[in-house]
Amino acid sequence: MPAHGAAPTTRGTTMSNLLRLLAQAHPNASQADLFSMLDGIPDKASGKPTQRRVGSRPRSDASMERRRRWASSGAMPPQLQARFTLAESAVMAVVAAEVAAKGACTLTVGHIAALAGVSETTVRNAMNQAVMLGFVRVEERRVSYARSLPNRVTIMSPEWNTWLRLRQRGVGANSCSPRIPGKKEGAAYGPQRAPGSREGSEVVLKADLRGPHRHK
Repeated sequence: MPAHGAAPTTRGTTMSNLLRLLAQAHPNASQADLFSMLDGIPDKASGKPTQRRVGSRPRSDASMERRRRWASSGAMPPQLQARFTLAESAVMAVVAAEVAAKGACTLTVGHIAALAGVSETTVRNAMNQAVMLGFVRVEERRVSYARSLPNRVTIMSPEWNTWLRLRQRGVGANSCSPRIPGKKEGAAYGPQRAPGSREGSEVVLKADLRGPHRHK
């Protein structure tokens, strides 16, 4: 059976070639030392590609700024936010801003990822974690067999809902989240105030990370 004998033959030839190259590179080494060097060479015969470990997305200055601003906006109670990573906290803050403004979050995964400065995988991980903890409920909206509307996310945690209501009343520090741009502005913009925006334009929540204003 040639198919079964091909792999061992190729492996044996490769090992012989490596041993010969080691002998040429180390002419004074003994045969035992050469075999020891040979054993230290990683075995690539398995054919598995080397997996490259990367972060949640390329850490550009803009994406990292958006991520930090959303995560530090105070959109979640600290004891709940402690269950998430920085990137996942940014995702939850975007969801909370939508829920506070519209009663539910119906943004797509890609839209949330662009706003929060994270990857779509991070958005899904954050949602799964929040569902598992009972903080949110994700409702699928299937239109047909091959087409669905974006999921509808609502906050189920009474503590989190109370926290958002108090923030809307201006209670507590940092009561303003970064804003979510409207459809005309596009999802490519981060949660920051558009310069020169006219009064009356669609604004969900204004960005003011310096805390609540003090009225004189």
